[in-house]
Amino acid sequence: MKYDLIVFDWDGTILDSAGAIVKAIQASCRDLDLPVPSDAQASHVIGLGLADAMRHAVPDLPAERVSEMVERYRFHYLSGDHELTLFNGIPQLLNDLKAAGHILAVATGKSRLGLNRALQHSGRGPLFKSSHCADECHSKPHPQMLEELMSEFGVTPDVTLMIGDTSHDLLMATNAGVDGLAVTYGAHPHEHLLEHKPLACLHTVQELDLWLKNNA
Repeated sequence: MKYDLIVFDWDGTILDSAGAIVKAIQASCRDLDLPVPSDAQASHVIGLGLADAMRHAVPDLPAERVSEMVERYRFHYLSGDHELTLFNGIPQLLNDLKAAGHILAVATGKSRLGLNRALQHSGRGPLFKSSHCADECHSKPHPQMLEELMSEFGVTPDVTLMIGDTSHDLLMATNAGVDGLAVTYGAHPHEHLLEHKPLACLHTVQELDLWLKNNA
């Protein structure tokens, strides 16, 4: 077993939520008569902490309106998040990794309240030994989430793997000195992920499962 600790991003990696996040950002902008970002612009901010994400998605957003934008986003996203599902194949993949002895954790741009809600709804909370959220520490790509997880379990970067669907995940992995593995079925396009030199870019959960069985 090469990796003792395997850390997953949540949105767009485990949960099929990227489309819902984009729609919630765009609806929030319409509510507040702000410029509506394109699908690509809104997708790019997925993985960042919520306030950072809103500022990047709407560059003209006045500082005094960030909290208002965050509030509208939460309204739109939470109105439909109960309908979101894990990507097909993810539950078995997680079960297999845990059974093989890997420590599983989550590093996410979600808030603690948002992740706890998602974990409870998914029923997969017990599979993860720990999780770190963007409202508890620095947002990605700062390495704090990974550094604290490694410290918590007493493991080193060479036995830690970060799996995510965005360049923010891969940059965080690089900044923490750990290997990064990219999935292309989430928020960021293949070519953007390749720029950050992940171990591999995997296009389906089935490809991810096979890679992990052969390499993790």
